Amino acid sequence: MSPLRVVVALDSLKGSATASAAAAAVAAGWHEVRPHDDLVLLPLADGGEGTADALRSRAPAARRHPLTVTGPDGRPASTSWLALPDGTAVVETATTCGFTMGTHTEAADATSTGLGQALAAAARHPRTRRILVALGGSASTDGGAGALAALGARITGPDGAPIGHGGRALGSVADVDLRDLVAAPDGGVLCLSDVTAPLLGARGAARQFGPQKGAGPEEVALLEAHLERWAELLGGRPDAPGAGAAGGLGYALATAWGAELRDGATYLGERLGLGDQLAAADVVITGEGRFDRQSLQGKVVGHVLDAAAPHGVRPLLVCGQMETGVSSVLAVGDVVELARLAGSAQRAMHDPERWLARAGRTLAARMTRGDGTPVPGRASRVGEET
Repeated sequence: MSPLRVVVALDSLKGSATASAAAAAVAAGWHEVRPHDDLVLLPLADGGEGTADALRSRAPAARRHPLTVTGPDGRPASTSWLALPDGTAVVETATTCGFTMGTHTEAADATSTGLGQALAAAARHPRTRRILVALGGSASTDGGAGALAALGARITGPDGAPIGHGGRALGSVADVDLRDLVAAPDGGVLCLSDVTAPLLGARGAARQFGPQKGAGPEEVALLEAHLERWAELLGGRPDAPGAGAAGGLGYALATAWGAELRDGATYLGERLGLGDQLAAADVVITGEGRFDRQSLQGKVVGHVLDAAAPHGVRPLLVCGQMETGVSSVLAVGDVVELARLAGSAQRAMHDPERWLARAGRTLAARMTRGDGTPVPGRASRVGEET
């Protein structure tokens, strides 16, 4: 059996396993079947949940700085930001004002204050040279007003008093004063996202993503109108790609803090050396929690498949669940769906590392004929070990 070089480049399985844990489990299972292969673990992210984890996996000396922030529902929440050895601070929206934080508020009232508080702490740290903001996973649609207020902006109503929390409160904004804003670090601010949505319109923060955060039709209409008013006051480029990311946080940070908006999967792939690893690989295993048609647009899986193609690397896929019919558009050798492997999505999520390891064994077993040569590529869904 000829040894292979295998890159395990997975995203997190949201609510189930981090990218690092998922990659380690798949690799462990693969090694049980093919112990002589050279496996490279490369946890990835697309600018959402798991971004700090992916960066920390390649920087063992990175340090987490814990702090308490105002959660999306206005209650105190424990979180942290990550300091990398090169002076880069990493702050995640998902862990400072994210919808996985157990919020108990309506979508129009959720606030991005917690992100601003974490950004202020990171910016004031003496070793911070630049800041990466992972925009995915937000609960708020407040146009980033909460974050800017926490950074020192004075956002007031007609009576001169600060407005309340959330996108609902944006309707009362009369003035925005940015003179006391915490200074961005000299190395700048980079916002990472997996969407290119503008702030307003059918593809914008309210109408495209508001329903995903629990906003009904009336709330969506209210949020859209209030974001229009916010954009009139704040200025900038509400039509810029990525301005609508994280309920308008991309727009606010670009306008008020000079942040650059970048595609998260592309940037993190470059920073973590995905291209170099694929150039020397025979096989790449990628995947995420739920695979659907959007997975090929700005997500980790789509980026890995695109990056692997020029090198002739054989791609294999592991996912929690797969949308019906989507496997027909995949140019991959095999797909292992954990829900099918475990018998149900609930069983797979209850013990993810067990089923990820079994997925690794399944892929390794199917990778090899009796003569030790790789099986020619074909897209097939695997629901049981062979």
